[in-house]
Amino acid sequence: MAEVLEVKSAWNKALVRWLLLPVLMVSMVVTQPLSTDAAEESLDLFVDGAILIDADTGKILYEKNADTALGIASMTKMMTEYLLFEAIENGQVTWDQQYSVTEYTYKISQDRSLSNVPLRQDGSYSIKELYEAMAIYSANAATIAIAETIGGTESEFVNMMNKKAKELGLVDYKFVNSTGLSNADLQGMHPQGTEEKDENVMPAKSVAKLAFHLMNDYPQVLETTSIPSKIFREGTTDAIKMDNWNFMLPELVYAYKGAKVDGLKTGTTDFAGHCFTGTAEKDGLRVISVVMKAVDSEGVGSYKARFDATAALFNYGFAQFAKEEIVPAGYEFKEQKDINVIKGKEDKVGIAVKEPIEMVIKSSEKELYTPKLVLDEKKVKDGSVEAAIKKDEVVGHVELVKSEGTDYGYINGTKKSSEVVTTEAVERANWFSLGLQAIGHFFGNIWSGATDFVGGLF
Repeated sequence: MAEVLEVKSAWNKALVRWLLLPVLMVSMVVTQPLSTDAAEESLDLFVDGAILIDADTGKILYEKNADTALGIASMTKMMTEYLLFEAIENGQVTWDQQYSVTEYTYKISQDRSLSNVPLRQDGSYSIKELYEAMAIYSANAATIAIAETIGGTESEFVNMMNKKAKELGLVDYKFVNSTGLSNADLQGMHPQGTEEKDENVMPAKSVAKLAFHLMNDYPQVLETTSIPSKIFREGTTDAIKMDNWNFMLPELVYAYKGAKVDGLKTGTTDFAGHCFTGTAEKDGLRVISVVMKAVDSEGVGSYKARFDATAALFNYGFAQFAKEEIVPAGYEFKEQKDINVIKGKEDKVGIAVKEPIEMVIKSSEKELYTPKLVLDEKKVKDGSVEAAIKKDEVVGHVELVKSEGTDYGYINGTKKSSEVVTTEAVERANWFSLGLQAIGHFFGNIWSGATDFVGGLF
C-alpha cells in the first residue's frame, strides 16, 4: 500500500511539473529583457514616420517608417532656406536687397488663416526681414517673395528645389511650391506645371538629410531659428509680433529641459498633420530628429503631440548614445600586421590605421564593432605591394562591422572608415639584389615543383 501511495505521489508530482512547465516558460519569456531592437521599438512614438541622426556625421540612431514619402508641410521651407543661403553665398542675392510686393504675395499675405506677416501692396521689404519672417514665424507670403527673388517666379524656383534635392541625394521627394502649403490654399495661383491638389512630400530620411546639409553647409541658420520671438517691422504701423512655432525653444511652452534646442522647422497642414524637424545639443553631441504626422495616444494630432514625440527621441538619443573611439590611431590588425613587398630591400612592410575612428553609438555596444581591413586592389596585388614604398603610403582602409543587432548606417549611405597606411619606408632593391631575388625565386619554384611531383608519386 505504501509503495502504491509512493508511486501515486511520484506520479502526481510529475503531473504538477508538466502542468507548471508552460507557465514557467511563459514567465521566462515575459521576464526576459528585451533585445536591443525591441527596446528601440518601445519609444511609444505615435507618428507615421520618424528618424534620429547624429548632426555631425549623419549616423542614424533610430528610425521608424523612415523611407515612406509623407506630407512635409512647412518643413519644405528648409529647402527654400538652403537655396537662399546658397544664392547669398554666390552673390546672386544680398541681405539688404529690396523686394517689391507682387499681386501674388500681397493676396497670400492677407490670408490670416495661414501663417503670415501682412505685406503692403506697394511695399518694399529687405530679403533679411523676409527670411526672418520665414524662419521664425513660417510666414508663407514672405517665403514666396524669397522664391520670386531667387527664381524670378515661384514656378522656376520649384524647379530649382527639385534639382537641388537631386544634388543633395534626397529620394522620393516632390516639391510643388516653396512654402509647404497645400496648393489648394494658394487661391488658384499655385505654380505653373503643378496641380491644385498637389502636395509637397518626402520620407523622414530625406527630410533629415536635407536638415543635415542645411545645418552643416550653413550653420548660421541656427542663429535665426533659435530666436523665440521678434517684432516684424518694429517701430512702424505694420509691426507684428512673430512667435516661433518651435515651442521647444528655451522659455517657451514646451521647452525641452534635457538639452539646448535651437531649431529647426515645424510644419502643419491637414494633409501632412503635425510635423517637426528638431535639433538639440548636449555635452558635445548634437542630434537632428524628424517626426511626421504626430498624434497623441488617442490618435489626435496636435502641437503637443509632435513635441512629445520629439522629446522622446531626444531623451533616447542623449541617454543611450555617446561619441566613442572605436579604433585608435596606429591600430594594427591582429590577423595581418604587414604585407609582402616585391623588389624591395625588405620583404615585408608594417601597416596600421592612420587616423582614429570615432562614432556615435550606444556605449554598451562598443565591443560589438570589429575593425575590418580592406586593401586597395590597385596598389596591393595578390597580397603584395611593389617597392619603392614611402612611409604613410595609403594601401587600403578600415571599416567597422557590427557583429549583432541593427546598424542603421549613415544618412548619406557612407561607411565610417579610416585610411590604412604603411608604417615605414621600403627602398627598392638594386639590380644585384634583384638578380639574387630572381635566382632565389627560380630555384624556389623548381624545388616546390619537385616536392609536389615526389609527393604525387606517393
